[in-house]
Amino acid sequence: MALLQIKNITKNFGDVVALDGVSLDVEAGEVVVLLGPSGCGKSTLLRCVNGLEEINSGEIIFDGNNITASGTDWRLVRQKIGMVFQSYELFPHLNVLENIILSPKKVLKVPAEKAVREAETLLARIGLSDKIKAFPRELSGGQKQRVAIVRSLIMHPRILLLDEITAALDPEMVREVLDVVLKLAKGGQTLLIVTHEMEFAKVVADRVVFLDKGKIVEISTPHEFFNEPKTERAEKFLNIFKFDNANI
Repeated sequence: MALLQIKNITKNFGDVVALDGVSLDVEAGEVVVLLGPSGCGKSTLLRCVNGLEEINSGEIIFDGNNITASGTDWRLVRQKIGMVFQSYELFPHLNVLENIILSPKKVLKVPAEKAVREAETLLARIGLSDKIKAFPRELSGGQKQRVAIVRSLIMHPRILLLDEITAALDPEMVREVLDVVLKLAKGGQTLLIVTHEMEFAKVVADRVVFLDKGKIVEISTPHEFFNEPKTERAEKFLNIFKFDNANI
């Protein structure tokens, strides 16, 4: 059984259909990248998986449990389904270490000393040991995003959802964040990623899922999607990026 099973879900915002019968399985250890034009439903899909949006119909099965059933304790579910947003969401009054160890201490009841040791290890892994006492205002955008990733990782999620985590960054900061994600992928972390970084998607993805108007239009390997798209809509989407890159 797949770790995550999304079964024919729909999500409406009033008269707007954001997701229209979306079905997708994600295996443990797999990296799935969601691509598509703005407004196609990519971020909404992640928010539904994390319980931040309530679906109108369908089911989401995670680790064998229907997490869209009534009575789901999302506080417990989110311990295993981590999510990183493009806006960092760090607490400005807490330093880096305090931001990272807050959830394991409060939610998982991890002893402070153990949480600190793990935070130190994770920060060293991403090259931010020297920022452990810094406050968010003292960090670059790329550094803030790397801290946000560590804050999710310290909860040991079974799957990590990444929602346009480089969208708010200057171009020179994008690489440092994507390098961290590549290391996670190579280490076997299950990832469901929304991104507009096409070159990154080519490298990191096991599968590419292309959405348009709330529907999954195509699911392919990165090689197939970027070199031999199956649908006219996907080909048109890719041609726009090729044109933009050619005119930079």
